[in-house]
Order: sequence, then C-alpha cells, then structure tokens
Amino acid sequence: MADFSGATIGVTGANGNLGRHVIQYLRAGGAKKIVGFTRNPDKAADLAAAGVELRRADFSDAAHLGGQLAGVERLLVISTDTLVGRAELQSGAVDAAVKAGVSHIMYNGITSPYPDADPSAIIPNSHYWTEVRIAASGVDFSFLRNNLYTDYQIPAAKQAIASGALYHASGRGRRALVTREDCAAAAAAALLSAKGKQVFDIGGPEALSADEIAALLSEISGKPVKAVNIPPDALIQGMVQAGMPAEFGGVMARFDVDAGKGHLAVVSGDVEKLTGRKPRSLADFLKAHRGAIVG
Repeated sequence: MADFSGATIGVTGANGNLGRHVIQYLRAGGAKKIVGFTRNPDKAADLAAAGVELRRADFSDAAHLGGQLAGVERLLVISTDTLVGRAELQSGAVDAAVKAGVSHIMYNGITSPYPDADPSAIIPNSHYWTEVRIAASGVDFSFLRNNLYTDYQIPAAKQAIASGALYHASGRGRRALVTREDCAAAAAAALLSAKGKQVFDIGGPEALSADEIAALLSEISGKPVKAVNIPPDALIQGMVQAGMPAEFGGVMARFDVDAGKGHLAVVSGDVEKLTGRKPRSLADFLKAHRGAIVG
C-alpha cells in the first residue's frame, strides 16, 4: 500500500464518536493535514487545538459543502445519523466531493448492503445506493463495510443478564460484531494507505449466533442467560414498549432479520490487513466492560 500521510485528508462527522476516533488514529499515523467537517465546529474546539482544521458542513446543504471541500484530496464520508432521505443526503455529499476534486472517497457502510423495497430496510438501502453513487462517480474509492458495533452490546447485555433472556429475531444467524475502535483504526489506515478501488469487510474475528452470545453472557456474569428467538414484530413491540420509537424499532429489528439471512456473518482479515492487528473479540470486550453489564 502507498503512503498518503502528506495528503490533505478530510473526515465528515468529525465531532461524532467514530469521527473523533478516526482523527485520533490519523494523527497517530502521521497525517500532516487533517480537515474535520462538522455541523457545529464550535463544539469541537479541542480538535482545533490539536491541529485539526475544522470546517462547517451539512449534507443537507450540498452547495455550501462543495465549497468547504476545496483542497481535500482524500475524504472519509461517515454515514449520517439521519434516517429520512439518508441515501439522497449522502449521494449529494458524494457529488459535492467529486465536483470539488476529491480524488479518493472512502465510505463507512455496513456489511452486505443491498436494495430492498421494504421500508424497514432503510439502513442497507442507504448504504447500497451511496456505494453505487460513489462507484459511478469515476473516482477511486474504498468501501469500509462495518459490521454491527460491539459497543452496542453493553446495554443489550445488561438487560439480558438482568432478565435472564436475550430476545432476538435472527434465528440461527450469526454476526461478526466489531468494536468502534477497530472500525476507526481501519478507516484511518485506509485513508493513509489505500489506493485504487477496494472493498474492505470490517468485522470481528468470529461470527457468533445469539445462542453463543447468550452463553458468553452467562459465563461472564455467572447468571443463566438464554437466547429466545421471537418474530420480528414481537421484537419491535418489545422495543416500543421499552420506549423506543416504532420507526427506529423497525430499523433495529431489521438487523436481526439480516443476521438471520446470513448477511452479517462475514469474517475477513481486512482489519488486520489494514491495521496490522487482529480485531478485538466480543468476549474480550465484554469482559473488559463487565462492571457496566453486571448489576
């Protein structure tokens, strides 16, 4: 791989959890010029103090975004947290980047993105069509297809241990959960070294079923935890009763459905290929956070 540490590297969502970690790894990797894009630069003063150039950017204002992208050579587009019109917003950002002269676009998507007419497939749909827009642009690209974050297992694990049941709708499906830290390290490494047109599957070291995750929770907590497979509608109903908006509950349940179809079971060596280290396992992560999940 090449060395692009001297290039002007941009990161959208710079003030978010993933963006901040990516910038941290870029700095550690020797990046000379980092531009962080955020809707509220005033809230990222610490990044500016660390030498990151901050520019205001909003995907909903593509005309303004194009001007802000001036001079950026390599750009990481971190998917927005907006659900409505997500693909359109991100495609607009891609068009603005191409028009501004960005030569390599990297995009944080999801494992096995696909198009689906089902309204609940907002996440895979948006990632799929954003990748299509990038691929059709003609510029070089790196698709960083992140699996589900291990970090999100902390509240789920806490609830499962407390109740003794890990409710899911994924059947025997598996998912190669990956830490946000590993995703950030891989993204920074790609920004500093990847060239051409590539697809990287960013996942954990193994794909686990709900039964295996429940067994792991039992081992860590010393309490019995059983995986209970229920229909997606029942899973959504439970999340709504717990206070989650129905639309978001449908999106979350969709991850279980996709896991059941095998979409999230991809295990690759791409994290190690990019970073030089193996991704962290779910077991190691949960053991390190035992205090947060065991009451």
